[in-house]
Amino acid sequence: MIEFELKGHDFIALNDLLKVTHLVGTGGEANIRITSGEVRVNDVVETQKRKKLRAGDVVIFQGKRIVVR
Repeated sequence: MIEFELKGHDFIALNDLLKVTHLVGTGGEANIRITSGEVRVNDVVETQKRKKLRAGDVVIFQGKRIVVR
């Protein structure tokens, strides 16, 4: 499990989260993975690239679980 701390921000965009946690190499890759349905947010497939993630959200991608704090 990966814990991501918002550090004073209200949210982070889903594609940015995948980049900063190094689960994808580029923003373009993140966008492709999201729109192809490979990412789940709070147990629901998410296809919005810029989905705002807030504290308490859980993202699952390639078998990895990311908890936003």
